[in-house]
Amino acid sequence: MKILRRGVSEMKVCVIGGGASGMVAAITAARAGAQVTILEKNDRLGKKILVTGNGRCNLGNRNLSKEQYYSEDLAFVDRVLDRFGTEETISFFRSIGLLVREKNGYLYPYSEQASSVLDVLRYELEQLGVILRTGCPVRGLVRSGSGTFRVMLQDEQLFFDRVILACGSQAAPKTGSSGDGYLFARQLGLTLLPVVPALVQLRCRGSFWKSVAGVRSEGRLCVMEKGRLIASERGELQLTEYGVSGIPTFQLSRIVNRLLANSPEVELFIDFMPDQPDEFFSDFTRNMKKRTRTVEEYFAGLWNKKLLQVFLKEAGLRPSDSVRNIPRQTLERVYAISRHFSVVCTGSNSFDQAQVCAGGVSLDELTDELEAKKVPGLYLIGELLDVDGKCGGYNLHWAWSTGYIAGSAAAEET
Repeated sequence: MKILRRGVSEMKVCVIGGGASGMVAAITAARAGAQVTILEKNDRLGKKILVTGNGRCNLGNRNLSKEQYYSEDLAFVDRVLDRFGTEETISFFRSIGLLVREKNGYLYPYSEQASSVLDVLRYELEQLGVILRTGCPVRGLVRSGSGTFRVMLQDEQLFFDRVILACGSQAAPKTGSSGDGYLFARQLGLTLLPVVPALVQLRCRGSFWKSVAGVRSEGRLCVMEKGRLIASERGELQLTEYGVSGIPTFQLSRIVNRLLANSPEVELFIDFMPDQPDEFFSDFTRNMKKRTRTVEEYFAGLWNKKLLQVFLKEAGLRPSDSVRNIPRQTLERVYAISRHFSVVCTGSNSFDQAQVCAGGVSLDELTDELEAKKVPGLYLIGELLDVDGKCGGYNLHWAWSTGYIAGSAAAEET
């Protein structure tokens, strides 16, 4: 990536929020010659970066496309990704001293430490002379008739030519994401779509969950609406004392929470043997039926023991029942239950446990430069927007790409 540093533009740019998108926006604007200030309410920048990817920071993905995202305007998402894609991400980080390694398409810092990503971003901000003000919550934001912005702090007011809102969403509030950006956007007249937790665990009805808590199983999780399959994801499911977790659950949680906004419950089902063909059980029965076993022994080689107990109870069988005395149809019912295990979801964990949010500022409000159509000079980026990605580095990529585009635009002279 070429670093094009023009003459000083005299543009005074304020970035509200020192997370992933805000830091990239500040770096990009400063490289273009703007005078940049970051206002961050936490005591340090990039707090959320440190907990991404279990501390390894999955910062992007080779399999980048609009299909990896949810939004009311995926064409807009596609245009953003086209301008700043995977190669641009790798090049950007190399330009600030971070080597990226790839594992099955997933991008990580070569050190596999999230702290490395935060460090190189901070060092570049310092190198470029960006003013960093931490422990500095913004109390209000007003655009004057002359086009400048007044940013109100606790005991002072600051004035800027351009403002980039990079406040994040409501997800993971312990990292500082409290939804301030939504408030500022509303006050400035922008439209927001309803915000719900995403990439989060689901809570389900049933007294059996405590008995299977801790079980990990390959499975296919399916979301139903009025008896119709509307979405599914496959991978390792993690069963908890209150419901389901794991990557397939995270991927579907925003869809489920959207449905729950209009209904008290959502029907799910789990296929615990998604890689087996339809004829599997007939072949299995042919080999096993001749043997004298209890039903627990008969099925012992198929599922986790805790799951088996739940399936048997659902089928009306006791573990000690002899297979010889059980009709074939009843044995088939046990297998059928495992392939279509019905679950009623009544909610999800809160924003505290969510990795991102679904919903936010409507993309209809923005130009392709991420500038608010109603408020010239105001740019909105990252999780604040109505865009959320699947697991796999897509949300961080959205932060880098929107930060880069808005930072470049905010530094330009009018």
